Order: sequence, then structure tokens, then C-alpha cells
Amino acid sequence: MADWYIYTGVPGAASQIKRLPDPPKWRNFQGGPLLERPRRDQANDHQALSYRPDPPTVEQVNAALYLRRPLLVTGRPGTGKSTLAYAVARELGLGPVLYWPITSRATLRDGLYQYDPLTRLAAASRNEDDADDAGRYIRLGPLGTALLPYEYPRVLLIDEIDKSDIDLPNDLLTVFEKGEYEITELSRGGTASSTVTSADNERITIEAGTVRCRAFPLVIMTSNREREFPPAFLRRCIQLELREPDADKLREIIDAHMAELAGQSDDLIQFFLNRKNQGQLATDQLLHAVYLTSEAAKKGVVDRLALAERIMPFLSGGPSDDG
Repeated sequence: MADWYIYTGVPGAASQIKRLPDPPKWRNFQGGPLLERPRRDQANDHQALSYRPDPPTVEQVNAALYLRRPLLVTGRPGTGKSTLAYAVARELGLGPVLYWPITSRATLRDGLYQYDPLTRLAAASRNEDDADDAGRYIRLGPLGTALLPYEYPRVLLIDEIDKSDIDLPNDLLTVFEKGEYEITELSRGGTASSTVTSADNERITIEAGTVRCRAFPLVIMTSNREREFPPAFLRRCIQLELREPDADKLREIIDAHMAELAGQSDDLIQFFLNRKNQGQLATDQLLHAVYLTSEAAKKGVVDRLALAERIMPFLSGGPSDDG
């Protein structure tokens, strides 16, 4: 493990986030006042602890941390692209992962914040005292929350960005470069400060309608390579290609999830690898097969490979029904 690594990928490693040096001058952001990092998220502890990154993955994560650049992670389904975000957040103690799943209808505004004018209008019609407070009707999205002025970077997972509208990657560039954005409904109001709700359900004070980050978030964007991205977008990203695991890596993954079964799963590992030569499979399908066949065998004799085949349908590219 290199001495300069902040993220190590070692299970149970202590957080080294305080060793992260100051950013390059061209990536130095001055938002404030500083917010403390939120409490550690325990919801995905097993998923994060069982993740086993290879050395190139660890290196590219650290490159993104040091350079304050987004990390674009590509690879086939089931290679652990999304899990990487939870593993980094847990090891470094950066709080809950902010999750933004992308569809073809997603826009930059969806990621930044949502404003509810209808509820505000209803409050005004009832002459409620706080109807004039626009901040009450604004909720920050995952990207908008990640750009709050936290002391340490938040982890933002933008999942399957290749499913987005063609304009979204370019729209993200301005926000990624500036590290800030404007909440129009607040800036137009002319008030010095307003309080809004973050994606973590925290009440956050916004000054003059503008959100500026201090620690640029670790933005992990996943892609299944369903489309190409503009060169301007790619050159501003650290890029990582996750390789599909071989037999040794699969054995290590099973050991991390079900240590007692790792030494009894070589037949299923080989069966899984053979089937992958015929069509697309995901690693979690193998984990399902290992667990299910083990539990079924406790009740009596079971054909492990036949049962495994039934719960490993090809995700794409498999043999035809009549073939």
C-alpha cells in the first residue's frame, strides 16, 4: 500500500481523511460557514466492509480525492461500481452516501434542489405566517447537499449516468468546475439568509441564495458503457475501468460475505465462470447461488449446479430459448 493513500481499501482500516492535503490552487473552494461531517451510516456496513478493491481502484479513488475531481467508474453490471462509493464513505467516515439514480428524464435541477410552489401558494391562501419564507419549501437534492460547505468531502453516487439525457453531463461541468450553484427562488427574494432542508433532512442556512462547497465532494459516477461522453466531460474526470473478477477474486468476495462457505464453493465458481462465457452475469448472482445451495443442502440431497443454473439467468447475451 502506497504511503500517500488516504483510502486504503483495507477492511477495518482507520480513517485517514485528516491526512488529505490542501487542494490544488485551481480546485480550492471557499464556501462557509463550515458544516461538520454527518454521523456514520451503518445501513450498508456489511456491503461496504465486504468490498475488496484491487490496487488500480484504490489508486484512482485516491487520485480523485487529491485532485478534487469526479471519478467515472465503468464496467459491466455486478463488478461493484456502486458498492465502491459505500466502501469509501465507510472507511473514511464521510457519513451517508448521497445517492442520485439517473434516468433519461433526470436534469441538473433534480440533483440540486426541488422547490414546491403549490404548497407555498396553499400556505399563503391560509395566511400562514411563514408563507413568505421560500426556504421552507425548498429541499436540496443529493448533488445540492454534497456541495454544502462540509469540513470533509461527502460521497455522492451518481448511478448509471450513461442513461441520462445527452445534455446532463455537460450541464454538470459548470457545477463541478465552480463548486457552487444558485437557488433562484432565494436569490430573487433578496433576503440575507434562508433555511432549507438537505437530502439528509437537516435544516441548513443558505446565505444570499448561493451554495458554495468547501471540501469538494467525492463524486462517483457509474456507467455501464451504454453511451459515449463528450471529451470535455471526460477530461475533467478521473476514469476507472473495473475488471470482471477471476476465480481467485470471486473466492475472496465469497470469503468476505460468507467466510464459512468460501472453501466449499469452487464448483459454483467454475460453473459461474463457464456460464459467463455464454452470456452476461453479475457477481451477486454467484453469491445468491452459494448461499441458496448451502441452505438447501442442509435439508437433504440437492443438485447444486442445477439449482445454481436456475437462479443465474443471463442478464443479456445468453443462448436463445431454442438454442
